[in-house]
Amino acid sequence: MATMGPWSRVRVAKCQMLVTSFFVLGHASGAPAVDCWQVAVWAGCPVGPTGQQETGELLGLSAATLAALTYFGAHFAVIGRASSDKTPYEAMHRWAFYTTSSLAGLLALGAVLGAVATVREAGGLMAGGFLCFALVFGALAQVVFWGFHNPTQVEDAVLDVYDLAYEWAARNLSGAPRQQLVAIQDTFLCCGKSSPFGLLGDVEASLCRGQQAARQDCLQEIRSFLTMHRNIACALTGTGLALTVYAMLLSSFLWFAIRSGGGLDRKCKYT
Repeated sequence: MATMGPWSRVRVAKCQMLVTSFFVLGHASGAPAVDCWQVAVWAGCPVGPTGQQETGELLGLSAATLAALTYFGAHFAVIGRASSDKTPYEAMHRWAFYTTSSLAGLLALGAVLGAVATVREAGGLMAGGFLCFALVFGALAQVVFWGFHNPTQVEDAVLDVYDLAYEWAARNLSGAPRQQLVAIQDTFLCCGKSSPFGLLGDVEASLCRGQQAARQDCLQEIRSFLTMHRNIACALTGTGLALTVYAMLLSSFLWFAIRSGGGLDRKCKYT
């Protein structure tokens, strides 16, 4: 069996770095990756079927859609309108949006720097790409650590907003609080909440009448929605961690290869 020479390994690493960068770029922004794959072919990288390309596009679109729905989606928007600026939910909502946007920007910047550095064999750009991936990895690790130690903080904040809206609506059946409660219940397709004593007063019972009375408990519906949203976010976070680690390994290897190449006389000649 023939062994792979050092420059052949560098060429394989370059091809893998291009594919990883374009995959991460699609993961961060959801941008089409057709042109990126054409660059990989131009660089002499053997690429497989378009299934891997479609996977990258699908993953990128999923991440971009999740970030948009978290801030602009109907479920979170209606909860945000019912909450005040001083509630934990409002601060947490803004923090999640700004953090996701910053991480997506760093991922996209690292992917662009990694791809350009791979094609041009620029050590400075490769180091910049490594730094971006390292920052994203550290931030994602902090998110995982926070989620592990505070698994119900987001859920508690959302349920507190609903509980407060429910109490306000029970005290004022014809004002803005009632309209906010109806908007939440129509969005989540639920109505009211179960009583720990099994019986509801006349005021609470008046909040769910007719067809609305057949809907599920709002507390359960909100928990189910947040659980689904959290599972998707965890899957994308795990994928992002794996991609950033792989990209850091490739960028560090290629940086050492570029540095050891001196004047880069063998640029794009690794056969």
